[in-house]
Amino acid sequence: MIGKLDEALRFHQTALSLRAERQQALASNIANADTPNYKARDMDFNSALSRALSKGGPAAKPAASSPSLVNGAGFQAVANALTRTSAAHLGGTPSGVTASGAQLLYRQTAVQGNIDGNTVDMDVERNQFADNALRYEAGVTFVNGQIKGLLTAIQGQ
Repeated sequence: MIGKLDEALRFHQTALSLRAERQQALASNIANADTPNYKARDMDFNSALSRALSKGGPAAKPAASSPSLVNGAGFQAVANALTRTSAAHLGGTPSGVTASGAQLLYRQTAVQGNIDGNTVDMDVERNQFADNALRYEAGVTFVNGQIKGLLTAIQGQ
């Protein structure tokens, strides 16, 4: 019984977890809008969600492929492989990977970047931040309705 409840809510748990991590990345971009040489980061939400759902966890660890890839969403992926020189070293997560394993990608700028090397476009970041927040709230509302429906079925009303 518990397994079926977990399975029923797993999609939304994974999606909300990835939305929260994306929100943190977008907030970091906004916070570093004036930092010289800061490169805007984002995740390809659709591919991160499909990887996470196919693996069965919050997100799958990205495969280390070529050092520089550009995917169809206009992001550039950079593979960061960490080498442990001693068994006593902690594993940790490489930079560019969120806590759940979703890969953060560099946002490609359509226009010329700032003279200080910063690639944050505040209009784009605010837009993405608001869109992601709205989608997060919609997900929470949907899960709330689903849980209320399950409670109604359990109580027999």
